[in-house]
Formats: sequence, structure tokens, C-alpha cells
Amino acid sequence: MNLAQATVLLWVLGNLQAFEIVEKENIFQRTPCPAFLMFDNAAYLADMSFELPCHCKPEEVSAVVWYYQKHLGSGHTKVLTDFDGQVLTEAAQVRVGSDMLVRFSIHMFSLLVFRAQPEDSGLYFCGTRKGDYFYAYDVDIQSSERMVATFEDQGQEPFADEYHGSLRVFTTFWEWTPCDRCGVRGEQWRIGLCYLQSPDLSPRYRKTLPDVVSCGSRAVPRQLRAKARDHVPELLLRSCLVPCEKKKKIQEGVMALFSYVAKVGSRPWLPPVPIQFHQQKLGHGLIISCPGARPEHAVAWDKDHQYLYRTQYLKGVNGSMRVFIDHGNHLHIRFTQLEDRGIYYCWRQGVRIAGLRLGVTSRGRYPVSFSNPEIRAALVLTLIGYLLITAVFITIHLCRCCCYLFRCYPNFSP
Repeated sequence: MNLAQATVLLWVLGNLQAFEIVEKENIFQRTPCPAFLMFDNAAYLADMSFELPCHCKPEEVSAVVWYYQKHLGSGHTKVLTDFDGQVLTEAAQVRVGSDMLVRFSIHMFSLLVFRAQPEDSGLYFCGTRKGDYFYAYDVDIQSSERMVATFEDQGQEPFADEYHGSLRVFTTFWEWTPCDRCGVRGEQWRIGLCYLQSPDLSPRYRKTLPDVVSCGSRAVPRQLRAKARDHVPELLLRSCLVPCEKKKKIQEGVMALFSYVAKVGSRPWLPPVPIQFHQQKLGHGLIISCPGARPEHAVAWDKDHQYLYRTQYLKGVNGSMRVFIDHGNHLHIRFTQLEDRGIYYCWRQGVRIAGLRLGVTSRGRYPVSFSNPEIRAALVLTLIGYLLITAVFITIHLCRCCCYLFRCYPNFSP
């Protein structure tokens, strides 16, 4: 290829890129904003992260501001922006229980909310700094505290639809997740959220199906929402078996290097996945998270060569479980014991990606910190014990003094 042909090719590619950018910008020109502000209904499970795109805006607006209201017309409105352009962009930095003002990000006019909680349910508006609204959402975050698990392999069936006159309450299931393990028996599940159908819904809220919205939507009148309160989210599980994809062979040069470093007649032990070491104190609780996993992902846990299936280890299956998996895919170990030592492997979307070598110790000195809730609880209990002993001591001596003054045998005769 000569210089002239290369120049022509670069010019064509540049024009194509410019055309692509213009096409992206023209999306807002082709999507006019509604004359009357409507609310798109969207439902998610707690601890999920979601994105709300601003589907329309005037062409002259170069930056948007998102607003949040708990109820329509309420006086308290949160402004979801920082005018310096510094926003949180990584979900890994978000902590559980953090306020929504530190759990959001605005990217290309879209609002991203990380690890949403039921308190984040409400109305979200896309607009300008002056308070002009272009697009709005009605977001319903449903709690997973009372979530019910249904095991299809055991013949269990999901909840039946409920009817209260013209009101119908039912569960809408998402797609099945991929199999959480490969090469061995795994599990897959689908999340079901509460929805209802009624002709008495507010017409200002846009529905995917006629007269159908999520149970926590602001379109549902208060009296109807109370009737759907007992219909909780569901988790439908079933077994699966899929083959593993063929892994790429390790380069021969790398294997030759390992063979050279290893002793004669032996091979070095290569962990199948990256493994992190953690030392845990005996009797303390531990929560293990799978790197990069979200509640809607297919996540599985193994201890050494033991598969921790949700059929036995899912939260709520047995009220006295010491080791269990919650609905956010975290592995909980309550009151760590010596037999908990081992390597815990994590699967994500059918691929084993990480491991944690857990060590349990009962010896050694540990720094005392008043920020530790267990230390604070121990100090409070000790103080209460001393106060009770002091009160008993004073009461006994007061009784002895009274007995001494009245000689313990007062004369009540006239």
C-alpha cells in the first residue's frame, strides 16, 4: 500500500468515526421529550446496581442533573450530582449501608446507582440545574429479607397468583442464570419480583403491560399496596450440568521454567485460581464475597472438594445454620471453628475465579480498639454488671442499717 492509498484509507475511517459520533448525538434529536412528564416503572432486588438512561433532552443541554423524590410533590428533593465533576465510578468502592449520595454515578447522561436498598425506592428525574425535568422513572427496590426459595427438583412450585376483587398479585420471573458450575452438577436460579394488575392505577405512570406495575410502584394506591404486602420476592432453583470450556494450554516455555525451578522428579503446585490468605480468630464471624459478583450473577461456593449447594446452604433453609449463603451471593460463617479451615473457592457465571485460604487461630494478642462493636458490647456488659453489684451491695447495707435502727422488731402495739 503506497502513501496515497494509506491517506485515503485514513480519511475514510475518520469520516466514519465522525458519522458515528453524529449518529449518537442525533439520538436525542430523534427522541422528543414528552409534553406531559410520565414515569417509567422499573423494579430491582435489594443490593443490585442499576442504570437509568436519560432517553431525551433538548439539544442545547450539554450536561444533565438527576433528582430524587421519595413521593411525588414532596418538599424534600435530593440533587444527585456534584458540580465539580467528581463522581463515584466503581461499584467495588461502595459499602453496604452507605447513603445514596455516595452510591451513584452519572455517565453519558445516564444515572448509575450501586447496591440499591429499599430506601432508594422513589422517583428519579433527569433534568437541568435550573430544575427543568425531561425524563422520569418510578423505581421499586424490593427487599430480599423475606425472600422465599423454591426448589424445582423437590417438586416445589412458585406462589400462585392472588386475587382481591379486580386486583391480581403475581410474581414475574427473570431469565434463568447460567449454570454456576461446569463439569460437575451445578445449580441455576431465576429471581421473581412482585407485580400486580389493577385498573385503579395512576395514569401518569407508564406500564410495560396494560395496568401492570411492580408492587412498590408509586402508581399503586395505598389501600392496594397494603393488600400486596405479603407477596414477597421468590427465588426459583434447579439443578444443571454443563461441560467446561477447553482451557488454553500453558506455554511450553513457562512449563519448562517451572520444571527447572522444581526439585528433580517433582512438579511445583500451581493453584488453579488466584488464592488469598486470611487469618480468622476463633469464635468470630466472617463474610466472604466473590470478586466482581452481583446478586443477579450465578455464584457458587466450594470448600476444598466439598460443593456447598444452595439446596442445603441457602439462607433460610434451616434457621440454625452456622454456614450459609445469603441472597446476595455472600458466604457467611458464624462463630468460626477450627474445622472451618481450608480453601474456599468461588465460581462466577460457571467459571471458578478465586479462592480464599482460611486459617483459624485461638492464640496471640490482638489490638484493642473501641471502634470494634464486640469490644464495646463487652465493656457495656461489664459496666452494667458492676452497677448491679453496687446496687445490691448498697441495698443490703441499707437493710442492715434499718434493722439496726428499729432493732428488727418494731413494736406496733398501741
